[in-house]
Amino acid sequence: MVHPALEPYVRAVREIPPPHPSTQDVSERRAAYGELADALQGELDDMQEISDLEVRFDDRKLRTRLYVPLGDEETALVLYFHGGSFVLGDLDTHDWLCRRLATDTKMRILAVEYRLAPEHLFPSSIDDAVSMLRYVSIHMSDFAPDGAELLVMGDSAGATLAAVASALTRSEELGVAAQVLIYPTMGPELVTDSAHRYGVGYMLDLEHLRYDYKQYLGATIDHTDPRVTPLMFQDLRGAPPAIVLVAECDPLRDEGLAYAGLLEHFGVRVEILEAEGMIHGFLRLGGLVPETLRIVDDLAEHMHHFVEHASA
Repeated sequence: MVHPALEPYVRAVREIPPPHPSTQDVSERRAAYGELADALQGELDDMQEISDLEVRFDDRKLRTRLYVPLGDEETALVLYFHGGSFVLGDLDTHDWLCRRLATDTKMRILAVEYRLAPEHLFPSSIDDAVSMLRYVSIHMSDFAPDGAELLVMGDSAGATLAAVASALTRSEELGVAAQVLIYPTMGPELVTDSAHRYGVGYMLDLEHLRYDYKQYLGATIDHTDPRVTPLMFQDLRGAPPAIVLVAECDPLRDEGLAYAGLLEHFGVRVEILEAEGMIHGFLRLGGLVPETLRIVDDLAEHMHHFVEHASA
């Protein structure tokens, strides 16, 4: 059952459904996504420091934003990948959320603006996530004090990037204390019970997500590739410990739980957090729905436990 505080927003989406993405130019969709982010955000948390930085690779450069919270405990740096169905989103659309996460965790957040589809097809965003994870692991001193732990985190499509990057680099000893996966999408098939139950009318419309997967993957991609469908990984031994946060009324809930189970099968420590009554993307509603912020607080506490365990 949807949380009472979210019912007005769910009802509004059902009464006036958003247009199918195929009817809009991608630039129009991105502009609308940005306007929605502005409308949803609450008061911005003050930071001790915010720095826009550019990380250069041989064939590309990626924008990042470093958030240093007031009261920074200097214990960890969180490498963060935003959501947006691999097509939408940037540093600004998730600015409010990154500030809130930094404030609650008292950890530094390094948000990444990875390449988006359809201009950059799969595996461009995966390559960006892997490259950034390796880069930050090597250059931790550029972003955080000595001794700080590294966590990799993402929401929705960004959680998929975080999961895949963590899996692909699991044997490289990058020192990742935890992967934090917030309502991840685990592939384009979308055939779970929660997908059928919540696939229409609960903010995330699965037909829209399927369309975006096509924009992201093109027509020739093998869906059994674990970079596309992480549930197809044949071995995850040595992957970083994980926190998997799912929402009860999210069509992606079951696949997030399935990935948590797959990690556990290969001996990876996993903590599962299920947000009762919440919908996909609920963290971005924190500026309007204070009830969601309790879950951010709980998530921050779990992240601290992983950092303390890594330091022990």
